[in-house]
Amino acid sequence: MSVDLPAQPPLRRARVRDDLTLGYWRVGEGGTPLLLIHGYPETKRIWLRNLEPLADAGFDVIAPDLRGVGDSDFAPDGFYDPPAYARDLHALVHDVLGIAQCGTVSGDVGGAVAMDLSLRFAGFVSRQCIFNTLPPVLPEVYAAAGIPEDPPRESLAQFDYFVRQGHDADGLVVELATPELRMDYVRGFYTHRLLASPTAFTPAALDFLVEPFADAARLRAAMAVYELAAGKRELSELPRLMEVSPVPTLVLYGPLDAVVPPSFMDRMAVAMSDLAGPFVVEGSGHFVQWEAAPVLHSTLQAFFRDLLPA
Repeated sequence: MSVDLPAQPPLRRARVRDDLTLGYWRVGEGGTPLLLIHGYPETKRIWLRNLEPLADAGFDVIAPDLRGVGDSDFAPDGFYDPPAYARDLHALVHDVLGIAQCGTVSGDVGGAVAMDLSLRFAGFVSRQCIFNTLPPVLPEVYAAAGIPEDPPRESLAQFDYFVRQGHDADGLVVELATPELRMDYVRGFYTHRLLASPTAFTPAALDFLVEPFADAARLRAAMAVYELAAGKRELSELPRLMEVSPVPTLVLYGPLDAVVPPSFMDRMAVAMSDLAGPFVVEGSGHFVQWEAAPVLHSTLQAFFRDLLPA
């Protein structure tokens, strides 16, 4: 591994149900529990720059792979959706690790998982930090607040992947016939698709982040969430994404993101009833945890200050 990347902590595994094991990292055991929830095209590796700094700040940092990607098992029931992911994470943190309450940090698909988790298991999430994700589905609330609708996703040039992954994931994976093609495809999300700062990721960092998707089955599993939006895949149950959240929430936004528009901040401002922010993280895009790691760390310390060890 290149010297520009921190060392990986030991891989841990936990059986969260009889037929499903999750891989995860844990650093800072004994501190204030903080669950880091990745999105797509990510695994727990997207949090590598955050583990030690957050542990040094007093957090017990838990960074799992969602089912189907990284070091976690594939879904035995075939479900890859926010409720299924949320149930897995609650089982990991609450049931296996014995932690009654935790904070969460999330972006992208992980943001939807975090919001579902916080409402599905009342009292489990003490506070949550969310950035660059899909806001809750509250069209009437947004309309009442005077927030106009965004253009259709399909109209964005960078969103061709959304359509293809949602409607023809199997065909796309067939086209990505080699590990190199699959990794190059995922590498594009960090580079030419304009989701991030052009200087955010070194070649070594890119190689590290995309390597888990060399496996065709894992790339295919990660794409499954896009089939939900396209109506091509059934949900395990309805996500808790259609209600205003009372959970104390810190909202951040990386503006160099061609997919998540600035209206994200307006929507989150009315979708979260106990809100800190939204705050713009200048110079960052979709991957705030990597692109603006020091800013994220200091902001989390402030947001969780009264819950951290003295």
